[in-house]
Amino acid sequence: MSSNPAACLVLRLEGPLQSWGYEDRFNRRKTGLMPTKSGILGLCCAALGAARGSEREQEWLPRLNALDCLTIALPRGVEQKPIPVRRMEDYHTVQDTRTADGNIKETHITQRTYLNDAGFVALLVGDKATLQELAVALKDPVWGVWLGRKACIPSAPVFHSLHENEAAALTAVIGEKPLSAFTRQREAKSFADGTDTFQDSPITFDDPRQFAPRRVNLRRKGEED
Repeated sequence: MSSNPAACLVLRLEGPLQSWGYEDRFNRRKTGLMPTKSGILGLCCAALGAARGSEREQEWLPRLNALDCLTIALPRGVEQKPIPVRRMEDYHTVQDTRTADGNIKETHITQRTYLNDAGFVALLVGDKATLQELAVALKDPVWGVWLGRKACIPSAPVFHSLHENEAAALTAVIGEKPLSAFTRQREAKSFADGTDTFQDSPITFDDPRQFAPRRVNLRRKGEED
């Protein structure tokens, strides 16, 4: 966390399709049940116009990785009858994949998994100047933004709001309800505090992509922190 004044930026992640890939190196491309930090930061880089491998990407990724990330599942529909989230599998053809013997295969069929009718918010907490600049970019993105994969177009503006702190942001998002009323995933302060580890802190999105491990703490609806 930066020693500069802090703030909290809220991103709205809603759409008929979402796919937050992890361990995507072979023909089965899975989705996490919660948004990944690499997916969120990739979205931010697209909004900022930070091309893969560019100096702008290398300027921004350390600033973005320094932000603490809290993701919250917000069921769509009405409270009395929320829309259920389902997983869907589709087939996708990719070109120029590398085979086990090091050769290039012209086309290859992959199986990709998506979340149907999911809704999330992501809270990014950290350096105020970074978040203010990012908020401007999300309001008028340089390139298109998507929810994990290019086929997953948001159904609502990604920028939600910018606040002085996390408490104010939570009030804007969930009102007076306790955070324990929602399934959520927060970055752990130490390995012992976490419940899982993901290789989703991006070092570069250029080929070959590089990621560092990130420890997280998942709490399901009804569980206290």
